[in-house]
Amino acid sequence: MQSASNAGTTVAAERDGQHDFDFEFGRWKTHLSRLNRPLAGSKDWTEYDGISVVHKVWDGQANLLELDMKNAASHARVASFRLYNPVTRQWGLYFVNSRSGTIGVPTVGGFSNGRGVFYDKETLDGKPILVRFVITPRSSDAIHFEQAFSADDGKTWETNWIADDTRIRDRPDR
Repeated sequence: MQSASNAGTTVAAERDGQHDFDFEFGRWKTHLSRLNRPLAGSKDWTEYDGISVVHKVWDGQANLLELDMKNAASHARVASFRLYNPVTRQWGLYFVNSRSGTIGVPTVGGFSNGRGVFYDKETLDGKPILVRFVITPRSSDAIHFEQAFSADDGKTWETNWIADDTRIRDRPDR
């Protein structure tokens, strides 16, 4: 008979999330909405359309997302390097944009029941905040992403970034 403490360890040991992002490899059309001033009472959003490409790295233990998006007023390129830690069995999502040229702190978490939830601690306007990033596959050809900030230790959340991606099916070879 297994003790309760060993049972939890065994279940965790059986769960290998290394391939949690495999569904996302490929090219995607994206529509993104970004809240202009998070946690400031703003109701103004900026809309973007673009293409993202997700590349498999190290047999799925990592991947690279490249997002190229624009609207009538601006153009932005963003990347996310996602790295799986086999010891903690969690993913670290490292975001970078072409304007700053810096890599942010990792947003850490994993997938459960087909939904990815990731958290980190950052500062916004000199104040500490929590960041939550949620990835929800809707089908093999559609994914929904949301980012939210909390200034009260997770009691309330304000969504500030929403993206809906649709897979771009490659054309058959000619």
